[in-house]
Amino acid sequence: MKYKLLLLLALGTAFSCNKVLDVKPEEYIILADDYYKTEEQLNAALRGTYAVLADGTLYGSNMLGRMGLEADEGYESYSSDLNSVGDYTVFAIDSKILGYYRSLYRGINRANLLLESVDDATIAIDAAERNHIKGQALFLRGYYYFMLANKFGGVPVQLKATRSAKTEDLQIPRSSLKEVYEVVLSDLATAANLLKPINEVASGSIASKSAAWGILARVCLYMAGQPLNETARYAEAATWAKKVIDANWHELNPSYEQVFVNLATDKFDTKESIFEVDFWGNGTGIYTNTGGMVGRNNGIAYPLDESNIGYSIGAIRSTAWLYNTYQNGDLRRDWAIAPYYFTGTPRVKTFWGTGTPFQRYCGKFRRESETLLPKSATSTPQNFPILRYADVLLMYAEGINESLTGPTPEAEELMNQVRRRGFGAAVTTPNATVDVNGLSYDDFKAEIKDERARELCFEALRKNDIVRWGDFYSNMRFTLGEVPAGTSSYLVSALAYYTNVRPRDVVWPIPAYEIGVNRKLTQNVGW
Repeated sequence: MKYKLLLLLALGTAFSCNKVLDVKPEEYIILADDYYKTEEQLNAALRGTYAVLADGTLYGSNMLGRMGLEADEGYESYSSDLNSVGDYTVFAIDSKILGYYRSLYRGINRANLLLESVDDATIAIDAAERNHIKGQALFLRGYYYFMLANKFGGVPVQLKATRSAKTEDLQIPRSSLKEVYEVVLSDLATAANLLKPINEVASGSIASKSAAWGILARVCLYMAGQPLNETARYAEAATWAKKVIDANWHELNPSYEQVFVNLATDKFDTKESIFEVDFWGNGTGIYTNTGGMVGRNNGIAYPLDESNIGYSIGAIRSTAWLYNTYQNGDLRRDWAIAPYYFTGTPRVKTFWGTGTPFQRYCGKFRRESETLLPKSATSTPQNFPILRYADVLLMYAEGINESLTGPTPEAEELMNQVRRRGFGAAVTTPNATVDVNGLSYDDFKAEIKDERARELCFEALRKNDIVRWGDFYSNMRFTLGEVPAGTSSYLVSALAYYTNVRPRDVVWPIPAYEIGVNRKLTQNVGW
């Protein structure tokens, strides 16, 4: 009976991502030692480990514009999240921060449970499939620790499953940030050797060698920057990114817009989108809880009505800095930052005039792009990108520039490929009007910083980038100075968002609840 109930729970997460949030810790962690005994059970447990990504506390909702991750490129204007981490009014009792922390440890424990069974020789399974399952579990555990480390710093490291809800079993001190990152590197590097190439998995929602190499590049860049400043990691970042490039499995989609239309219509484009969180269905029938809130949270605001546009709270709006960093002719600007809004009864598309860019909504994740009808007010089928090939090219270029104190022609060419696509030009053909060449180390570094914002804005990466560059507080103060005077609700939100920021916000506080449970936890400095 215990086996059947737990298998149903694991299977349920594959079809009901949000129901994971209703599971009490003891319902999942008290297991028989011999729980997983078949390939089917291993795969059910693996689906449960992936499902954590889709939690409402993570990419399923809160990370989509409600946790301040846009930093200087955008701000939250959704009034329900005022006086929370959403507008940098941060406290250790914040429910979104607690949810983020607990969901990731839930995912880590699921990965640990799986890893403790996958090598059981009595399980009848092909060796390649066993390795691929093990690789995915290691990848997810490493990624979950990475998500903890870049938001909280050092955290407790648990490499064995928690099988008891006893308080004394949860007393684990924090490891240092470096120690956590070393675990991440080890898990991801081992995973890379076990995972299948992406052309065999044929889905961006399944971890592959490319995903492991690409996230390893990202981890190395974070370690190379603040607060660790292990600058030798820049060369490692370039090495990992180059493995993705040299595998010849990937290329840029010729259309920037199409990348996000594909995400909205559940079309996997593994050449461009290397790893993404998978959502599907329209909230009806057996798909009641399989959708996310991509576009519903971070789309163009639209009221609840009977149209086929799709309800959106419009949680994220652009900053003037982001809008102005795009050059004339860059097609990405009017896709990433919507040039229109909806008004009137019935609603009509109305283009912004000469007002401030602070009015404009994130346009990347448009519910207009969805083709599945009817459209739900509570969930969407849109997938969310975690790693795109464009990011890999930019990480390689940055790693080379930093490790060699200047760009190579190859680094310039790969960054230019991203730029050319943005301008609608042929990706691999040199273009004198678009390309940047012959830049110094400092100028290329500045260009990389801006190019990452132009290409990757609103993909939950910006805050981490400006923290590792040491630019977080100065950039946020600069953006505060650009907020226009006025009493409109969006300006009040923008003013609060950038006024509330303090230097300590480079990390979140350890949740007070967790400190109450784990007496060996210590709080971050300043909190």
